[in-house]
Amino acid sequence: MMGELKFKGASGVERDAGVWVDGVYVGYVKELKGDKKVLLLPGKHEVTVRQSGYGDFIRVVVVEPAQVLTVRVAMQLIPGARPPAITAELKLTVEPGRAAVFLDDNYIGHASEFGGALHSLSVSPGKHRIKVALPGYRTFETEVGLLAGQKSEVKTELVKGSIEQASSEVKNR
Repeated sequence: MMGELKFKGASGVERDAGVWVDGVYVGYVKELKGDKKVLLLPGKHEVTVRQSGYGDFIRVVVVEPAQVLTVRVAMQLIPGARPPAITAELKLTVEPGRAAVFLDDNYIGHASEFGGALHSLSVSPGKHRIKVALPGYRTFETEVGLLAGQKSEVKTELVKGSIEQASSEVKNR
């Protein structure tokens, strides 16, 4: 018998934060319900929730058979975290939008946060590595070089693959 984990976030910061269970990315807080609900074998599990500019939220939970456990997520801003003064704009158009996005090997959010007409990412000028990963898909990686004030867009559709082809950031971080 499986148990279920539900997640509650107090604000948009928590609701858009990425969730790892036992080192595997499972999605972001507000999407983990319905057909994307988290079902786990009974026992101890480590839950890590990440959001750019915030310290990791880490909890060890005990899942009981046929029980629903709610994890209340509270993120703490990293002291001294500030956006760069001079920026470039990067838009990411990625399918599926629930994929985890890493900038220079740091988790920054899920893909749907950085695409469309109203969403983009402000980054410091220079060279940056972008990695997009989701279990069950091949990881996409690219590098961009941005000038101050430049606007750039990266578009990709992840190719279906095995969990074994997912990058280490979504499997074992």
